Amino acid sequence: MLNVFIDVFKKLENNIKKIMIYGFKFSFFIAILSAIILLTYELYSISTIFYYSGIILFKTSLMFAVEFIICGLIVDSIKKQII
Repeated sequence: MLNVFIDVFKKLENNIKKIMIYGFKFSFFIAILSAIILLTYELYSISTIFYYSGIILFKTSLMFAVEFIICGLIVDSIKKQII
């Protein structure tokens, strides 16, 4: 299954690959930010707002990563069907 995904990723156009890679970097940055917020909550336990904002940011980063994968694959398949 992983080999199929790697083969599909290799066949993508370069522009779509760039957008997907930048999207992954953005998602990773948001995940790191959420980890820092959750670590702050774990160490200091100031308020539950830190916990909820960290969890929401982590969910958002996962959602962005999945959306970049799906949208990249869909856009590539649509461009190949039109041409």
